[in-house]
Amino acid sequence: MLGKQFTLRGALSALAVTAGLSAAFGAGAARADGMLFWSTQARPVEEAQAVREQVLAGFGAPVDFQPQDNGPFFTRIQAELESGKGTIAVLGGLHADFSTLVPNMIDLDDVAGTLGDAHISQTFTGLSKLGTDHYKYIPWMQASYVMAANKKALQYLPKGADINALTYDQLIEWAKAMKDATGSPKFGLPAGPKGLLHRFFQGYAYPSFTGSVVTNFRSPEAVAMWDKLKELWAVAQPASTNYGFMQEPLLTGEVWVAWEHTSRLQDAFNKMPDDFVAFPAPAGPQGRGFMPVLTGLAVLKTAPDAAESKKLISYLMKPESQVAMLKATGFFPVTDAKLPDDMPASMRISGAAIQAQSGAKDAVASLLPQGLGELGGRFNKVYTDSFQRIVLAGQPVKDVLDDEAKVLKSIMDEAKAPCWAPDKPSEGTCPVN
Repeated sequence: MLGKQFTLRGALSALAVTAGLSAAFGAGAARADGMLFWSTQARPVEEAQAVREQVLAGFGAPVDFQPQDNGPFFTRIQAELESGKGTIAVLGGLHADFSTLVPNMIDLDDVAGTLGDAHISQTFTGLSKLGTDHYKYIPWMQASYVMAANKKALQYLPKGADINALTYDQLIEWAKAMKDATGSPKFGLPAGPKGLLHRFFQGYAYPSFTGSVVTNFRSPEAVAMWDKLKELWAVAQPASTNYGFMQEPLLTGEVWVAWEHTSRLQDAFNKMPDDFVAFPAPAGPQGRGFMPVLTGLAVLKTAPDAAESKKLISYLMKPESQVAMLKATGFFPVTDAKLPDDMPASMRISGAAIQAQSGAKDAVASLLPQGLGELGGRFNKVYTDSFQRIVLAGQPVKDVLDDEAKVLKSIMDEAKAPCWAPDKPSEGTCPVN
């Protein structure tokens, strides 16, 4: 019913489910706080309280918002599905949280058709169908990585370049112009031990050049990508190998242009809001790769009142609700909701770039790696090892990719992980060609 990880095995599993079922319905009976909103998001106490007071209070009917760790989240879902009767009205979770629940979720096409002015990126609506022809969840909130620049850098943009629609060639030309004009490299990446450079490869470079993260890992297009990244590194700040958070070198002026997660840019944007701009990542031959941390809203077939559940989802998608969620959690709208002027500078600056990035016509969404479990660290290392060998050590691109592809294949085979976007869905383990 829920996929192989939820299959009941033996008496111990049966007892566990019975206990979970008892706990689930016991909790439901004990609470008379309204519709149960069961979520893996907004778990910190202050965030959860802000969601209750700043977002859900305006719904017009009581809502019992209960954020949970993944274990309790899925245990209760399993118990309700096994019983055939549930108390959960709405589920809130990451895209990956819903992947094993597809057969047990109702279609939400009618909700998607009543969102009015809440325009959701086509990239996200495609993902929300989870391989079906119907909306299985409604995209809810997002976080992501963007580009940031000191306004001093803008004078060196290539002639005719649109900062919201840059290509990798233009980024290289821009970085070269800054270096030539100032005498020092002004482009930087978080390539230090605490940096998130592996997400740059998985979410941005590979999708932009190959339309893939796993399957085309060692393709001719991947070879071309690494050659292009070598060009970029040649005009990048060498101290990037020490950078963990790009807000620090941006504030000191050591770097003028950088790629980074929005949460690791907020100090720079908040301390010097008039000095910085944020904008979408560059595009390659396959499009504008980007990695959203995408959350959604779904309804189980066991929901007590599907019509009321849909009303709550529609309410949460209103522009004012999307802005309220941003204030409560720091996650950005998936719609084109206008952000008010009284938002913290980091939210205003990052939010505009995130909306432009996810809404770009050439956007290629690359989801966080899925189905890897404890092998996630080894998966990430394939990409950082490739960078160190190709870009830093100057080893032949094709030889390195052939070597690392073997490691990647062994990881995928061990995890038995199917493909995730932007790779095409796979029957079984995602292949490494």
